[in-house]
Amino acid sequence: MAGFVNVRRDVDDKFYRYRMPILLTKIEGKGNGIKTVVPNMADVARALSRPPTYPTKFFGSELGAQTSVDEKNDRYIVNGAHDATRLRELLDAFIDKFVLCGSCKNPETDLILTKNEMIVRDCKACGERTNVDMRHRLSTYIIKNPPPKKGKKSKGGHAEAPSPPNKINGENGDPDGEENGAGSDDELTRRIKAEAAELNADTALAKEDWSADTSPEAVERRARALQSGIASLAVSNNGGDDDSDEDADSPYSQLGRWLQENPGSSAIDVFKKVQELGIEKKHKAVQVLAQGVFTEDVVAEIPKYVAIFAKMVTSEKHQKALLGGIERLAGLDYPDLVPSIPKILMQFYQADVLEEEVVKTWGTHVSKKYVDKETSKRVRKASEPFLKVTEHFRCTGNRAN
Repeated sequence: MAGFVNVRRDVDDKFYRYRMPILLTKIEGKGNGIKTVVPNMADVARALSRPPTYPTKFFGSELGAQTSVDEKNDRYIVNGAHDATRLRELLDAFIDKFVLCGSCKNPETDLILTKNEMIVRDCKACGERTNVDMRHRLSTYIIKNPPPKKGKKSKGGHAEAPSPPNKINGENGDPDGEENGAGSDDELTRRIKAEAAELNADTALAKEDWSADTSPEAVERRARALQSGIASLAVSNNGGDDDSDEDADSPYSQLGRWLQENPGSSAIDVFKKVQELGIEKKHKAVQVLAQGVFTEDVVAEIPKYVAIFAKMVTSEKHQKALLGGIERLAGLDYPDLVPSIPKILMQFYQADVLEEEVVKTWGTHVSKKYVDKETSKRVRKASEPFLKVTEHFRCTGNRAN
């Protein structure tokens, strides 16, 4: 039976009132299927007053590994072989970032989402409210899966709570993200600024010339390519949307024309247009954006617009639509982009917009849904380097950067 340790393992006081079970691990499987199970994750999380999914996702983020959760059977898994010592160190880091009060370091805190979707630790000991690091990938997950409020208890020992007013579409909502609100423009601005702040001026990316060619010839060339792509836009209506893409007055056609007439628009302006058309929750809008907002400089342009996709892509269907837009962008509009497919996918993957399994399915199956069969084969085959890299890092437990 597992013993107990202080929540703050740097505190040696044996009378310290805040205790938690020692994190246990169990290695299962072998080869590419090896995984680390945390059998007492629910008990540890209960002691921290956090949903067990939070530390599990934190482990996956820090280790660059896929995670899986089966709350019904209390199964919390991190892909790859990870020893208990390493996971306990990461648990300490999770506690420091998402449990301890930033002022008095007391663990008696609740996570609260503010109206502008900032995450704060509300300390019951000193009364202070301190912000968590919104740049961490777990913060994005918490926004999509907000912490429960005190009240009715769930299986994991935490209360179930209604979603806050500005909750971003996520895993706990409608699978297609059609029912929940899309969030505020202020929040989108904050995310864009936060992501921009992460860029180190000394990095190779920062040294690249990200400016778009605005010469009349370049603008005309992009307009012709986009017009051609929009004119041939062919999206299946199997997804359940009522709008017809063949209708020149459909919101998708209107969005495509607006993007054509306003190249280089800011992310805020683009998202406001999507909201104005009332399609911010539609997967087809994601495809049109992916094909229409980018140019041949897509690798450099993704950081500018990635926050829009992070907000709008809330289901596997949305991810497939994004991949369809990328397929048309590279396959039809700018064929020279095909070799850059791995870089494009990696940027969306690292921003938590695309999931490895969805890209893997897409990259290993040819489809005529968005382009002709030969074009689909060429574009999807180009994703192989991305799939090999993510598979390697998933098996080794390291993070793909």
